[in-house]
Amino acid sequence: MKIVENDITYSKIVNDILTNDDFCKLKYIEHHATNKYAHSIRISHRAYKIAKFLKLDSIAVARAGLLHDFAISKNGRNFKERVIETFIHPKNALEESKKRFELSDMEENIIVSHMFPFYIAIPQYLESWLVDIVDKVIGSYELLQKVFNKAIYFANIYILIIFSIIK
Repeated sequence: MKIVENDITYSKIVNDILTNDDFCKLKYIEHHATNKYAHSIRISHRAYKIAKFLKLDSIAVARAGLLHDFAISKNGRNFKERVIETFIHPKNALEESKKRFELSDMEENIIVSHMFPFYIAIPQYLESWLVDIVDKVIGSYELLQKVFNKAIYFANIYILIIFSIIK
């Protein structure tokens, strides 16, 4: 992704995660209007930039922000499965991350609390709150993008039907 290519310092911080075979599987898991891989990079990089500006632990934010959704799930989940995953994936993401990477206490809290208040873990650090908020903002944007794309799709079908009736 261009974000990673254009920010060499960020790239060095997260390279071991981005090149991990299991993490790369997130490229194939849908997440709103994108995939979990691209979503995670957006969250991680945006939160990293803000953390640097605020003089917070930008390294922990970059790494944990990238791992916040590192829960392997299957595509084609029904609505009920997606809702359930919303409430359990922070714990799963932390477990998957701990299997593959060494994490600080802060990074663990960032990962497990990123769905506050929808998950029971409470952010204990400013860095945790930062990733939580950035995830909500970008996730909302991605969700609205998906809704907008579907609306455009159905509007085009409607127009095609109208034109075929008029002809």
